[in-house]
Amino acid sequence: MTQVEAPVWAPMTDDERVQFDRDGFLVVRGVLSDSEIEIARTAILGAFERAGRPGGHGLTGTGSLHQLSAVTTLPELAFLLDHPIAFKYIWSLLGWNVHVYHSHIDVHPQIHEKQKDWWHWHQDGGRQNRELETDPRPAMSVKLAYWLSDVSETGRGNFTVLPGSHKTNWLPGPPSRGVPWPPPEGALQITASPGDLVVFDRRLWHARSDNYSPVTRVGAFFGYTWRWIAGRDDVAGLPGRPEWSGFNPVQRQLLGGAGDGSGDHAWGHYPETTPLYGALKERGLLDSSIPALIP
Repeated sequence: MTQVEAPVWAPMTDDERVQFDRDGFLVVRGVLSDSEIEIARTAILGAFERAGRPGGHGLTGTGSLHQLSAVTTLPELAFLLDHPIAFKYIWSLLGWNVHVYHSHIDVHPQIHEKQKDWWHWHQDGGRQNRELETDPRPAMSVKLAYWLSDVSETGRGNFTVLPGSHKTNWLPGPPSRGVPWPPPEGALQITASPGDLVVFDRRLWHARSDNYSPVTRVGAFFGYTWRWIAGRDDVAGLPGRPEWSGFNPVQRQLLGGAGDGSGDHAWGHYPETTPLYGALKERGLLDSSIPALIP
């Protein structure tokens, strides 16, 4: 199992917390080293190549790959689950009783024909955005987006966001998704280099733009939430696979590991037996001023 050297754990800063609360996202530069980029990019492009073969997973009509369950698909990506520079934003915001409930890898090569108009703007979470009653709705989850290709210029399928929209339940839009409609006022295409990270609140209104450039867009996305929220990823078979033995305890927790007889379970009633709680406690990072980090 791939394990990559990474810096000592540290919490997100107060300034980052203020910015995240204001904008609904953070762009963090240079999170991954060159070797980490190479490991992840090689694995994902390998999956892309296999998906395009006869009998493979299959590509979309534009030749792109959007495949769920990132680590189940590619165990080589396990180091991204708890990469200290990126993962600190998860436990700093959500605390220690978390897991990955949704993840995917994406490869979007150049599109050669203009695509029909389609309103791609959305908040993550699907039915959460209709069935939760509060205004604004609760955050529920935070997502990490690792960039593994050069999207330092717009027009490369850039992740597009509406800053500050995470506390807005509804975004004015077309009567149906196929009706031509301008992007929201203030929309921003995020530019990033390989190894950069975007951390975002699932409520942030966002969209993927089309890639008409010759640069293939490659990324890996991990959504984290509390363990009492059911997952979408297919990880049920992991404990029986040889690769599972190579994951560290925190990675196992993030992939749904619980109920090992020590008392740990998804409701978090036994923090002392929860791997991430122990990892944070060992490092003196349980800050009682943050509700999610209180035992």
